[in-house]
Amino acid sequence: MIPSRLVKHIGCIICFFAFAKAYPQQTAQLLSKEDAVQQMLENNFGVLLATNQVAIAENNTSILNSNYLPTVFGLAGANFDRTSSTNDFGGALDQQGNPRPDIIIDDAETTRYDASINASYTLFDGLGRFYNYKQLKERYNLSQLEARETIENVMLQLFSVYYEVARIEENISVLESALEISKQRETRAQYQFDYGQVNRLQILNAQVDIVTDSINLLNASQQLRNAQRDLNVVLASDIQDLKTADTTVTFVSPLLMDSYLENATLNNVSLLQIEQDILINDYEIKKAKGLFLPTIGLTGSYGWNLANNPASAFFPSTTRTSTSLVAGASLRWNLFDGGRSIVGLKNAKIALDSQEILKAQLEQSVKRDIANARGNYINALAIYHLQEDNVATSIANFERSQERLKLGQITSIEFRQAQLNLLNTQTSKNAAKYTAKLAELTLLQLTGQLLNVDF
Repeated sequence: MIPSRLVKHIGCIICFFAFAKAYPQQTAQLLSKEDAVQQMLENNFGVLLATNQVAIAENNTSILNSNYLPTVFGLAGANFDRTSSTNDFGGALDQQGNPRPDIIIDDAETTRYDASINASYTLFDGLGRFYNYKQLKERYNLSQLEARETIENVMLQLFSVYYEVARIEENISVLESALEISKQRETRAQYQFDYGQVNRLQILNAQVDIVTDSINLLNASQQLRNAQRDLNVVLASDIQDLKTADTTVTFVSPLLMDSYLENATLNNVSLLQIEQDILINDYEIKKAKGLFLPTIGLTGSYGWNLANNPASAFFPSTTRTSTSLVAGASLRWNLFDGGRSIVGLKNAKIALDSQEILKAQLEQSVKRDIANARGNYINALAIYHLQEDNVATSIANFERSQERLKLGQITSIEFRQAQLNLLNTQTSKNAAKYTAKLAELTLLQLTGQLLNVDF
């Protein structure tokens, strides 16, 4: 027995649903895939941080950070000395034969001022700075690859949420159609009841289905709003600025995908990063070898000095001004530094060997991941095509059931089952479509082509 209270509130539930559905539709605007990618590149926090790291690495490759430029610095100083002294001649006699008196000087002030400009330049340091500069350039290239990896990961995250919005939107369209069909069935049942063709149970069954469809639609609408907010988090935009997604999906042609797979190991970002690490470690070995070579440098300075000397017991006060120009060269060769250079070179060679081992391990993992991703993609694409055929069959079955219901050849329960079958196949097809597309994007990332294709 269906409660009468449920029947009374059916209209209220439908009105509430209509309001909840209309509100987001009025404010939401279509966000194209291209605009979504552009906003992600401009606003996403992870992408912005990765971009800053690239900028730092680029600054490090400047000639100002290379040690190839001379060092120039200035020095200046001032000294003040106030001295009181007594000179005792120890009983010595002057020319008249009298004891010489003590000479007392109180508060004799001495001032000295000096300033200089100094420069030093390393002519040769065992090629250490040369390979260090090479390393900095390769670290910049590595930072670009790391930024690319961050962008690829964020882009996968973006489209995972974007296509979730699109999937729910398509499901809402299916649920709206189901609700409209249930309303039409209720109207037809009401007419048939008025003419005595059916009992009231047919109307109540239709009204129960309206409530069920309305609840499903309300839940889907809430899921859509949640997914839209998740999308705004990835885009780093206003949480309440809800957007709708483009439900059009295109797949990469098989021939083009095969060409991507052929060059996957050459373009995979993880493999490119390990190659950069190997190159950086190779330069580290060369830097370590440079420690066994001498260092040759040049120095130079230009100085000015001023000294004001007070009068002493034997000399009057003087002022002395001088300038100086000094140049020099130096050679330093560590014939033995306690073995630190030898240990450093050995460790650098071991580190390079470790990078080679990691490369071999990573190559194996990447090949496995590509094979798995390719299999997942082919499987997901096949399921999507099967679901498309299944939807066509379900539509034919539903339309046939609709005709039979009008002729009274099936019950409303049997018709509802056909309607649910159609609803399930349509939502399954929607899920299969976006699952296949995400599987394709994962495969494109592994082949290094995610940023080179249209979505």
